[in-house]
Amino acid sequence: MSTAVDWLRTSTPGLLVLCGLAIAVLLVVIIKVKLEPFVALLIVGLGLALAAGLPVSEIVGTAIKSNESLLETGFGGILGHIAVIIGLGTVLGAILERSGGAQALTSKLLGVFGDRGAPIAMGLLGLIFGIPVFFDIGIFVLAPLVYVAARQGGKSLVLYALPMLAGLSMTHAFLPPHPGPVALGGLLEVNLGWLILMGFVCGIPGFIAAGLAWGSWIGKRVIVEVPEDFINEADDDVEPTGGTAVTTKRPVVTTPPSVGLIGAIIAVPLVLILGATFGSILLDPGNLLEVLTFLGTPAVALLIAVLIAFYVLGIRRGSTVQQLSTLTGESLRPVGMLLLVVGAGAFFGKVISATGIGTALADAMAAAGLPIIVLAYVISCALRIAQGSATVAIVTTGGIVGPLVAAQDYSPMATALVAMSIAAGSIILSHVNDGGFWIIAKFFNMTVKQTLQTWTVLETILSVVSFAVAAVLFAIVA
Repeated sequence: MSTAVDWLRTSTPGLLVLCGLAIAVLLVVIIKVKLEPFVALLIVGLGLALAAGLPVSEIVGTAIKSNESLLETGFGGILGHIAVIIGLGTVLGAILERSGGAQALTSKLLGVFGDRGAPIAMGLLGLIFGIPVFFDIGIFVLAPLVYVAARQGGKSLVLYALPMLAGLSMTHAFLPPHPGPVALGGLLEVNLGWLILMGFVCGIPGFIAAGLAWGSWIGKRVIVEVPEDFINEADDDVEPTGGTAVTTKRPVVTTPPSVGLIGAIIAVPLVLILGATFGSILLDPGNLLEVLTFLGTPAVALLIAVLIAFYVLGIRRGSTVQQLSTLTGESLRPVGMLLLVVGAGAFFGKVISATGIGTALADAMAAAGLPIIVLAYVISCALRIAQGSATVAIVTTGGIVGPLVAAQDYSPMATALVAMSIAAGSIILSHVNDGGFWIIAKFFNMTVKQTLQTWTVLETILSVVSFAVAAVLFAIVA
């Protein structure tokens, strides 16, 4: 008995079996038993930690000190980053919606692209907004536009959400100034210009295949309604571009703000964040850089955008501070459960990482003798699947293959393509140990099964197609 337990806890095959069983149990209790994901993630995460033989002090800390435990660092690590951003993004989305601004902007886009081209419009929004902003911020800012497009089009939310998510995911994985690609630039000693160029070359085909082709196909088969928490209390009929009226619940806005004003408000956090990012690259340390860094911190940038929106879309249009406070409170009500689920998902991923399965897989594959671009992709995939974090997969894989790349004296383009293979592997098969999986499930009103059917497959297609492009180009230039 003790031999079998030791095998499960110490060998790579045993750890694979243990983590695989934990994920299978989690899916069963959520999908079949219908247990609330927050509770299920906690139960299975704690169970896996105990089964893997992790010390109790490491799992939950001690009666005196617990701030370094997996439970608290798992929750705190993700929530410390996203809680303020989610809250401010939700409030910004609410004021854009209540003022009629989100509807005006979406109507303009639908007027340009038409009803049939609306998913393409959402995808382009994701691509453009995803370049300067983090993946989660892009979701919080753009989700209201996706909701309105789905409501006006009268079709599944999936049809409009997946292209936008594909655009955000592609830019986050493949393009600087996002943390993964920037880290690869340092680890593989490749210029960011080559990473940007190869990021577009490899990522755009993946975006088209995953966001537009797959999104259009699955969006007609997985029907998801706009979240009830987003729909306001007053009923109104909205005439979609297709010509069929759909009944929705929203306030009547007789004079919606201009599209230019809404675009400017949305651009404020993007410009501030971009200014801080490029300021850190182009400027020497000094007061100007400190100012740009402060204003470009995502939470500060979004707070500034919210305050501007409160004034120009609220107070200047006749709303009182009390009415804006009421709107803020109403919009934040559904955020609590979302944060709990995301935090529990991060804890579950932290436990899987602590078991050592990621390190064991990476070491085993590094000795397999595969071509370097395939080796980089496979290690990155294994780390992503095992512990859920794309950034961790990128940084760890870059550290493993960096010396191998340096020893081969590849051209900058070839080295950038190896970086793209690592980036592609880091997004494959997003599932229950990925905090982003739970953000998407909650924001877009999908069950776990629906999220696996749509988002998980999208990420896998984006990964495989982008890697295929990188591998073919590498074979030509290396």
